Order: sequence, then structure tokens, then C-alpha cells
Amino acid sequence: MHDEEGSQLSTVAPRFLRLTSVAAASALTPTVLWAEQQQAADSATSQAVPARIATFEEVWRTVRDRFYDPHLDGLDWSAVRERYLPDAARASSEEALAGVINSMLSELHASHTRYYEPEYYQLSDIFAGALRRRGLERVFPNGRISYPGIGILSRLDTQGRNMITGVIEGTPAQQAGLLAGDAIVFADGAPFEPVQSFRGKVGKEVVLGLRRAGAFMQISVTPVEIEPNKMFLDGLKASARIIPANGRSIGYVHVWCYAGSVYQRTLEHLLSQSPLNGADALIWDLRDGWGGAIPGYLDLFNTRAPTIQVTDRNRASELENVKWRKPAAMLVNGGTRSGKEILAYGFKKYRLGEVIGSRTEGAVLAATAFLIDGGLLLLAVGDVEVDGERLEGVGVAPTIEVQAEPGSMGLDDPQLNRAIAVLSVA
Repeated sequence: MHDEEGSQLSTVAPRFLRLTSVAAASALTPTVLWAEQQQAADSATSQAVPARIATFEEVWRTVRDRFYDPHLDGLDWSAVRERYLPDAARASSEEALAGVINSMLSELHASHTRYYEPEYYQLSDIFAGALRRRGLERVFPNGRISYPGIGILSRLDTQGRNMITGVIEGTPAQQAGLLAGDAIVFADGAPFEPVQSFRGKVGKEVVLGLRRAGAFMQISVTPVEIEPNKMFLDGLKASARIIPANGRSIGYVHVWCYAGSVYQRTLEHLLSQSPLNGADALIWDLRDGWGGAIPGYLDLFNTRAPTIQVTDRNRASELENVKWRKPAAMLVNGGTRSGKEILAYGFKKYRLGEVIGSRTEGAVLAATAFLIDGGLLLLAVGDVEVDGERLEGVGVAPTIEVQAEPGSMGLDDPQLNRAIAVLSVA
């Protein structure tokens, strides 16, 4: 009863205060009103400055204490702090502060080292295990990570537009006909922001303005509440299909995220079931998305290990230690990163099949995440060598190089087409 009354009071009081402040403001001269508004804005700004400096300082200290290289690539980290601190103090918004912090972090020349603000939901879900020990529930009550969205991956292009780099299968974006390569210009008439544009609009139609292959168009899409890991897992399942080519059946599956063994177990299950188990060959698409894979996943292609079928008393059967013993090809591009690159390296080195596409990103440092105020710091905390080779900053070159224009991927996928051509004659 007390909580209900308190809730009602907290609702009524702000409304009453707003009404009285409007009435008071109407009695003031424009000059006085402007002066009071300016003082309020200055007060808010002055209060925000110490908070932004505190965020900047915590990022700086975390890098100093946890970065994988104790010598910080030879940088005088204290001098770097002094150079960027004035810019952090002048930052006019959280987004501007993130820009300053990331400029500072870029001097480390390290992958997996970036400050995300405010849209870091996917990484929060990927690193949820570590973040539960670092205050996850302060940001996400009950530890449930979700956001309003449509199921795309995007990045800013050189013109500041949000370019779609991936459309997750089975999501509202795919159902609405959005394509990789589309540039989203606006949402409901306002400049597009990947998460903010959909706040308060779950289940409601949103009109997106797009640039596609040089032409402008509008598409309506209905956002949903997205749980990142579930979206990627459902997308993996929904991507599985058979592509007929030259009288052969080519299986296809796209692993958008590999952060957890559940993705590999799901892949193995898909390959052991119809229709993929009847395919003549397999295309394993590791382009874009997130990493997290471990080298042992390549055992899927180990032709010298047995597969086991277990049947219970109800005659329900399940395959374990699933192996793919037919031809396979892997798709990679500049968005193939982290653990996926280790898989690409092994797939190529041990000649498990053709690696088709373009060179991988070269982002192979081991990382963890830290929640800092309103943002998330992804930080490299370990160096990585693969068979004695350092892939950081180098990446993995494909065995068959096929470049793809960013704006054409949704309309025509030359990398996928090449893989189909290779496997349809194998």
C-alpha cells in the first residue's frame, strides 16, 4: 500500500511541478526567461562535466591496469591522458565523449579495444558471464539483456549513414526485405539511430528511408524486443537451407556469432538432420557478426573420427560427435573476426576446403568487457598466436579471393555465388 501511494505521488508531483513552472514562466519577460533557461542549461552542463571526466579516467585506469601489453605499445600512457583530458572535459554529449575515448584507445593499435556508448547490448550478452561479476544487474535488472530492434548489423559509412552489413535470418528486417548494403537514412522522418529509433515502438510499424544501389526507397518494418544471443542462435537455425546447383544440393548455414558452445552444438544438430544431412556439399558462412569460436570446432571436419548415434528406450535417437565428410567451403570477409579467424586459419592450413571471399579483419587479441558508467569498454587482455603465428593486424587471406562491393551484397552475393560454383562441380 505504501509503495502504491508512493508511486502515485511520484507521478502526480512531477506533473504538478511542470504545470506550475509553465505558469510561472508565462509571467516572465522573454529576456528573464531566456536567462533562466540558459542558467539551467549551464548548470546541467557543469554537472555533466565531472561525470564525463570520471568516465574518461576510469577507462584510462582500466587500460593501464588490464591491457595485455604492460608497456602499452611503448606509449607514455600518462602523457596520452593529459593530451585527451581537455577534449573529454569539453565533450558536449555521451556520444562525443565516446569519440574522445576511442581516439585515445586507437593509439594502442589493438583490436578488441573500444568504448561502446550507449548501444552495446550485443556485446553485453556475449560477455554476460564476465559482466555478472562486474555489476551487470545494475544496468540490466535480473540480468536480462534486450533492446528494441529489427535484427540487423550496421556501421557508419564515410558519409555518416548507417550501412547495413548483415540481416539476420528470421528477423523483422529480413521479413521486411531489408538487404545488406542498404543505407538507412531515417526512421519515421527522423535521423536513424540503431536502437533509439525503435524505443517505444515495439510491435508498431516504423517507416525507414533507405538508399539502395543509388535509389531512394521506403520500407515499413515492425521492431521487436531482441535478446542478442537468442537472435543469433535463431538466425543460425533460420539460415540453414539447400541451394540447388548443377544437379547437386549445396547446404548453406550462416554462423553470425560463435560466442558459446551452444552455436557449435546447434550447427552439428542442423548438419545431422534433414535437409542439410542430405546435401552433397556445405557452405559454412562466417562473414560478419561476432567471434568467440575455439579451434576445436574444426573437428567437425575430422574424417578420421567416428560419429555416435544414441537411442533411448523411447526410440528417440540423437547423433553425437557429428562429422561432415563431404566437400565444404568457408565464406569470409573483412567482417570475419576474432575466433572465426582462427577457424579460417585452420580450415585453410589443413586443407579442409576452399576459403572464399576477402581477407579477414585481423582482430585476434583475447578480450573481456567492463561496464563503465553508461558504456562498455571492450579491452584486449591477452595476446594470441595460432600455430606460432600472430594473426593480429594481419588476418587470413582466402584461397579464392572474391571481392564484394558493400552496396551490392544484398542484391547479388558474388562470394556466395563463387562458393556455389566451386562446390557444384566438385
